[in-house]
Amino acid sequence: MSLAAFNLFLGVMSLIALVVFIALYFVKAGYGIFRTASWGIAISNKIAWVLMEAPVFLVMCGMWMYSERRFEPVILTFFLFFQIHYFQRAFIFPLLLTGKSKMPLAIMSMGILFNLLNGYMQGEWIFYLAPETMYHPDWFTSPWFIVGTLLFFTGMLINWHSDYIIRHLRKPGDTRHYLPQKGMYRYVTSANYFGEIIEWAGWAILTCSLSGFVFLWWTIANLVPRAHALWCRYREEFGDAVGEKKRVFPFLY
Repeated sequence: MSLAAFNLFLGVMSLIALVVFIALYFVKAGYGIFRTASWGIAISNKIAWVLMEAPVFLVMCGMWMYSERRFEPVILTFFLFFQIHYFQRAFIFPLLLTGKSKMPLAIMSMGILFNLLNGYMQGEWIFYLAPETMYHPDWFTSPWFIVGTLLFFTGMLINWHSDYIIRHLRKPGDTRHYLPQKGMYRYVTSANYFGEIIEWAGWAILTCSLSGFVFLWWTIANLVPRAHALWCRYREEFGDAVGEKKRVFPFLY
């Protein structure tokens, strides 16, 4: 794909993200606590997560393998960072899930489509379209890489720790809902989403790429409205126990 066509693709993806962002304030994505029969056929959460997240991992593997730049130090580092996240999300996270929750096929299918497009979006820039002189070894000492890497792994750890807290809210056989209180949940009701947003903000910065920032925008467009819906649900269910917790950004929103 030419650079002009790629930039057009990024523009279209950004506009679609805007539509998604607005729509999700009116329509609750039907998975997790908001799953209803109206979303149609649903399958095991564990299987759905693998099928939904594995495609982006595989797409990036394929694009990396066919790139002439695949063993350039900075390019290889980007690839490993990205794949650490998606290996955990596709092949470890589903095995850690507890309970018998299900995910609608419609939600899973939309997730697969986005992940395929995003895998292409990130890989096409990093492995093929980025200027050959851009990601030279000096990039490792640039503010972009240093700050971005710190944010990326900080966000990843917040996300993983927050998921751990959620998984351990219930004892075996318990189906009640609980308000998480530990870790970053002391400040927001969607700490896992906050971690993921920080992580992909780090990715956008460390790659200093428009494709990375479009991915960050998609992450915000998808997770911030859902964080709002969860905050409202917690307010209904737990009332004053929610206290001064914000939705997703500590002390802000």
